[in-house]
Amino acid sequence: MAMSQTILLVEDDDNDILFMKMAMEKSGIPNPLQVATHGRQAMEYLQGLDKYANRETYPLPCMVLLDLKLPYVPGLEVLRRIRQDPVLKDIIVIILTSSQEASDVDQAYDIGTNAYVVKPPNIDKLQNLIEAIKVFWLDFNMPPRVARC
Repeated sequence: MAMSQTILLVEDDDNDILFMKMAMEKSGIPNPLQVATHGRQAMEYLQGLDKYANRETYPLPCMVLLDLKLPYVPGLEVLRRIRQDPVLKDIIVIILTSSQEASDVDQAYDIGTNAYVVKPPNIDKLQNLIEAIKVFWLDFNMPPRVARC
C-alpha cells in the first residue's frame, strides 16, 4: 500500500496541537494533518483499526510527529511498534517532545527515530522548527519511495 502525503501529529496537549497547526499553515506546508491525542489512538490510526479503517479518510501518513509523554501508550512504545511493522517501518518519525533526558534521546535513536527535537519554548521558535522540518524532511530528504511526503 502506498503512503499518502498526510502527516500524523501525536500530541496530547491542546495548545501544542493548535500552535503546530498554526505553524504548519504559516510555513506553507500543504500536507493534510491528522491528529492523535494519545498513543493508543495513534496505533489505531496507523493500523487502520475501527473508525480509522477508511484509508480514504484516514490515509497512512508519510511522517509522524510523535510526543513521548502520552496517555495509554507512551511515545517510545508507539515508535517501537512502527519500526516493527513491515507496512509502517519506513515512515519518517520525528520525536517532538519536552523531554531532554539523555535516556529518552538514546532510547529513541536505538528504536529507530529519524530525529529527536525538543519542543521550542515559544511560537516563533516553533515556527522556525516547522520551517526547518519542511525544508529538510519535505523538500530535500529522499526517503524510500513508500514514505515520500
